[in-house]
Amino acid sequence: MDIKSLRSLVSLVDNGFNVSRAAEQLFLVQPAVSQHIKRLEKELGVRLFVRQGKRLIGLTETGEKIAQYARKVLAETQNIIEIGREHVEQATGILRIGTTHTQVRYILPPVIKLFNQSYPKVELQIHQGTPQQLEAMALDDQVDFSICTEVLAENPRLTTVPCYKWNRALIVKQDAPILEQKHITLETLCAYPIITYVFGFTGRGHFSIMFKKSGLQPRVVLSATDTDVIKTYVREGMGVGVIASMAYTPEQDHDLVIRDLSHLFPWEVTNVAYPTGKYLRHYQQHFIQLFQSCVEEPNQWPGILPV
Repeated sequence: MDIKSLRSLVSLVDNGFNVSRAAEQLFLVQPAVSQHIKRLEKELGVRLFVRQGKRLIGLTETGEKIAQYARKVLAETQNIIEIGREHVEQATGILRIGTTHTQVRYILPPVIKLFNQSYPKVELQIHQGTPQQLEAMALDDQVDFSICTEVLAENPRLTTVPCYKWNRALIVKQDAPILEQKHITLETLCAYPIITYVFGFTGRGHFSIMFKKSGLQPRVVLSATDTDVIKTYVREGMGVGVIASMAYTPEQDHDLVIRDLSHLFPWEVTNVAYPTGKYLRHYQQHFIQLFQSCVEEPNQWPGILPV
């Protein structure tokens, strides 16, 4: 049994059992990937894949178990490689970060700038996705670590590092009637059409739970994964926006009025997560430390408090 065969097995699973895409990912020709799988099945004496003619359409029950262990073997092999690189190429490499639009657009720019100054020879790759996709990316070693609010802390296979906590804010046009209210309540919000995040993004779950606990039904007229989309439709007069407070930038959003809503909703925690047991190189540790330290600066992003 060799590492190449295990890589081909995992790559096939990750690419929906498409041999062509797996070969492309591994920088191999298709016959090489097919040969790896044939050799592995022959050596183990079991069929790993469910086939339909010549096509692979899934894993057998045994194949599922072997694929899980193959991922662990490849992860430990990568740890060995990274330890070796750490001593030979301490300040070079690739840092793959999985995150959401809100993080990469509003939180990460100053962190990335500082990181680049410390490690100019490290290439940064940003992979965006849903919280569920980011969880899978971290577990499958498609990224070195993922950053988001939802999901990550719930998976026992991931080591999570809490980095900062945040809450929500109301954004409206300057002439919005809701601004006449001195004290905004959940009942107040229910009187207006609301534009906010899609469920599963940026604390939408807790947003909905608080209304439900109060026996209220908010009128959400539009939801999006992108804060900039929410701002656009608030400007169009479609409703009032409820966003993560750190996503308001006074320089760019001077035409919108912001009101704090932290008295209405629980605080959310944004985490960095990576597979438990993963070896982190110095520059990867440095990035996480930078991320934590930046949000501890009281004037860095208004509305954010350190965990």
